Amino acid sequence: MTTKRGFTTTILHSDRLGKPEHGALHKPIHTAVTYGYDDVQDLVDIFQNKKKGYAYSRQGNPTVTALETKVTNMENGMATIAFSTGMAAISATILALIKHGDHVLASSFLFGNTRSVFQSFMDMGLDITFTDATSVDNIKAELKDNTRLVFVETIANPATQVADLKQIGDLCEQKGIIYVVDNTMTSPYIFKPVDVKASLVINSLTKYIGGHGNALGGSVTDTGLFDWSNFPNIFPTFKTQVKPEVLGMTQIRKKGLRDAGGTLAPEAAHSISVGSETLALRLERACSNAMALATFFEGHPLIKKVYYPGLESHPQHKLADELFYKFGGLMSIELDNSIDCFAFLNKLKLVIKSSNLGDTRTLAIPVAHTIFNELGAAKRAEMGISDSMIRLSVGIEDLDDLLEDFKKALA
Repeated sequence: MTTKRGFTTTILHSDRLGKPEHGALHKPIHTAVTYGYDDVQDLVDIFQNKKKGYAYSRQGNPTVTALETKVTNMENGMATIAFSTGMAAISATILALIKHGDHVLASSFLFGNTRSVFQSFMDMGLDITFTDATSVDNIKAELKDNTRLVFVETIANPATQVADLKQIGDLCEQKGIIYVVDNTMTSPYIFKPVDVKASLVINSLTKYIGGHGNALGGSVTDTGLFDWSNFPNIFPTFKTQVKPEVLGMTQIRKKGLRDAGGTLAPEAAHSISVGSETLALRLERACSNAMALATFFEGHPLIKKVYYPGLESHPQHKLADELFYKFGGLMSIELDNSIDCFAFLNKLKLVIKSSNLGDTRTLAIPVAHTIFNELGAAKRAEMGISDSMIRLSVGIEDLDDLLEDFKKALA
């Protein structure tokens, strides 16, 4: 019987328990692109999914596999596939599983780049409907007979709307629909989508899991809850080669990773893997800082609005409190009309003007002018994004220093 260990302990010892070469505590960086076998039957069996192994690094690498194992353990999942970025993971999932004539239902508050790639899929003929995912009733109202997949985020970026995750999960289970939950803004430390019956979990490994702004990566985790044997879009050959429970992962790895080519480099996989070891420690501090800053902003006369699920004034605070262990490190603020957004940002000396999220450092960006600029004013208004909105990714600095920086900029 395996002893169930804590979150951080499990991550710390994941590589070591896999017995890496020479007694190393971390899986070494394997840079080989191709792999040779003495018996050609071994190579054939790997190609035909009859045995595990490596043939060509576009679809698998020992260093990347070690990271995939860590993410699977974090998410209490069945299996994980890593990609070069979070966007590659999302794109590959849709490419691998959805066909012309299928319908996809997605949150109307999706991150700008996710919304952009979904629009590209729509331009190619895919039927995608966007709806307010903060209530399951909106999802129910948009379901069609050909709805194959529902895609939501835990906490929306940047206006922090919280999806009705549990109720949507129950609905998708009832209807036999793939339920994809992007866990990036919460991370598996704060929330596990498997608990709300998610089929697949997306993570941008660049963000909280990697945590240090030094490596790009993404992942898709299969929770083991979806019955792939009844899914009509599985490639026929796979049905004869692999067990029903791994059909989804096989198709995403072959049709999504191998064919589209969004491969995670071993060097990046190693950086993310090492960074992930302090995920819990970093998030405890970041969430604590974020809660304190949100409270400060809410009481400041020059801040018109604060978007943070930890505040009781947040529309989905009760839902967030029921779902999440903490409220995350992401927040947005709207400045008073008397303050110039750019001037305020330029007065910040400690907080960095940057577009990333989940870094150890606190980052700030004017939303409408940058990451959501391409959507246009009408779509931004629909998503609740004003011209004075500033998104903050709160880091692990000493709280007093952060407060001092914002106080001076607002003075």
